[in-house]
This record gives sequence, C-alpha cells and structure tokens, in this order.
Amino acid sequence: MVAIVVILGSTGSIGKNTLALCEKFDISVEALSCAKNVALLNEQILKFKPKFVCVGDEKLAKNVKNIEAKNVFFGEAGLLEMLEISSSKKVINALVGFAGLAPSLKTQALGKRLALANKESLVVGGKFLKTREILPIDSEHFGLKFLLENKTPAKKLIITASGGAFYKKPIKFLKDATPSDALKHPNWDMGAKITIDSATMTNKLFEVMEAYWLYGIKDIEAVIEPTSAIHAVVEFIDGSNTMHLSRPDMKLAISHAIFEKVEQNIVSHANLIDLKNIKFHKISLKKYPVFSLKDEVLASPDLGVVINAANEVGVFSFLEKKCSFLDISRLILGSAKKFKSLKISSVDEIYEVDKEVREYAKRMLNAKI
Repeated sequence: MVAIVVILGSTGSIGKNTLALCEKFDISVEALSCAKNVALLNEQILKFKPKFVCVGDEKLAKNVKNIEAKNVFFGEAGLLEMLEISSSKKVINALVGFAGLAPSLKTQALGKRLALANKESLVVGGKFLKTREILPIDSEHFGLKFLLENKTPAKKLIITASGGAFYKKPIKFLKDATPSDALKHPNWDMGAKITIDSATMTNKLFEVMEAYWLYGIKDIEAVIEPTSAIHAVVEFIDGSNTMHLSRPDMKLAISHAIFEKVEQNIVSHANLIDLKNIKFHKISLKKYPVFSLKDEVLASPDLGVVINAANEVGVFSFLEKKCSFLDISRLILGSAKKFKSLKISSVDEIYEVDKEVREYAKRMLNAKI
C-alpha cells in the first residue's frame, strides 16, 4: 500500500477523482463521507471497503449498506468523531461550503496532514489554520506552489479564471439567467455550487484569498484565460514570469496532495502544437461585480466570513429558483458593506458572524433586495 487516507466528500467531483487515483495506485481508503448521495456511497463502500463512513444525518445513516452499523457516523459531530478514531495521517477535505471548516480545524488539531479542496475553510478561517502545512487541491494553487519552488523571490501572484458559463454572454443575458444556464461550465466538471461561484467570479475571489493564506503574498491578481490551459503565473522580483500549464484535470493537483512527490504519469501532457490561442483578459467588474471586493478582502481578510455566508444564501436560493442570478452578487456586496468593519478574534466568532450574516442576507432576499 502506498498510503492510507480519509476522503471527506467522496461522492463529489474531487472525491470521485481521488478514489480513481486510489484505485490506480493501490491506496487504502480508511474512511469516506458524503452529505446525501448514499446510493453512490454504498457503491464506493463495496469497491474500496473503508473501515468507517459518515453521512449527513441519522435517517440517511440507516440506508448505508455493507459496513457494520457501529462504524457508520452522521452529522458534523459524527464526522469529527470519525476523524478522531481514524488512524490515517492524511485527510482529503473535499466538502462543500462552510461545513468544511470544522473538519479542517479538527484534522490539524489531531496532527494529521490536511489536503484541502474545501476553499471555504481558508476563506473564513485562514487565520486559525496552519496554512503552510496545507496541501492545496486546486489547479491554481497547485500551480502556484509548483512555481514558487523557484529560489528567486516572488513579487506577484496571478491566477486564471475561465470566465464561467456566462463569459461569452452579454451582460443583459444575466438578468434572466437560469440555474441550468449557469451550470454549463465550458471547461470543468464540478459540483453545482462551485460552478455557480465560477459564473459570478466569487470562486476566483475565494481563490485569491486562498493564495494569500497559503503563500503569504498580498499582491495577487486574477485574469481570464478562457481555455483553462494556464492555471497560474508568478512574477518574480527579477522581472521574469513563469506559467503553469496542464490539461484541465483535477487528478493532477489531487495526486500531488496525496503523494507530495509525484514520480509517475498522472495525466497526458498538453500538446503544445494543438493548443488553442491562449489570450489573457481583464476581469470586467461590470459583468462580475463581486470581484470588485478583491483589494478590500485582501486588506481585511475577516470579510471572508461575510462574503462566504452571503454567497451560500444566494447560491442555494438561486438553485432553488427563489432569487435571480444577479441577486447573488447584490447579496454579497450588500453584506460586505453592512459588515465592513468586522474583526474576528476566535473560531467561535466565525460561527457567530456566519449565522448573523446568513440571517441578514435572508432578510435582504425577503425584502426583494
């Protein structure tokens, strides 16, 4: 066996890609978790034979098969208990949203290595995590890590965005955009929330914050590169730039988080001759107004809690067709303005502020913004 791992969010895109690598490289899977997709989890249990699993609630736990009932956990408390009793030294956190924070904190408190795909952990709780010990599972941050191994001091970090589902759509189209429209990402196969975040550019705002917490550099920019072939760029102090290029396949970043030193082929190399014309474009703040918060949130990272909470209220309301696509950005900008002087000094305050902002955002929605 190469390694023993715990995979949180095993039924999502990152989780499924991670399990594909576990199968290919004979990695033992000690524990799995999912929120609701018990049918797929049961298939994963049969194939990978984990010792422990965790699901979203007690009712779902009764539907878990092919594993002893005493080894089935549920809810946040169950997830944290599962982490505590597992022997694995590496945890892949691919949970969605704010729910990923507590497991990230717990993983590090237990002295386990955190391989992080849950960007919200850093967005809302970066100051309380040992960020230099995190293994990032994100094409942009993996690319930055790869490039920053250069011994020349870095001056500026640049990450790229595809532009999401609406990059080629006129701004007037966004007013009546539907969830099915927003879920048509041009390059990546991702879950619903992150695909909507990509369409609003909130995902890229989050990734800017991640880059700050992971690498300690505040001069960070993002540009649109529609093909998703270039993932990250580093400007070095000497005047040189380096770029990280690969096919858009998350197994590459995941493999580096699992193995840390990769000495085998993971994905096929990009054929330079066949590459489309690569062009970089400025992010339009008129089309993607959320990204106008970049400098503000880098100056006051505690705002990440506010932005994340408002975004989750907006995204899930939009997916349920309870608000418009443009309402998501209005919620985020309105909440950021309301709580702009926020200062957070403890983990408990994160949860308090998260609750307060969600209530405020819901009131904004009820008042038709």
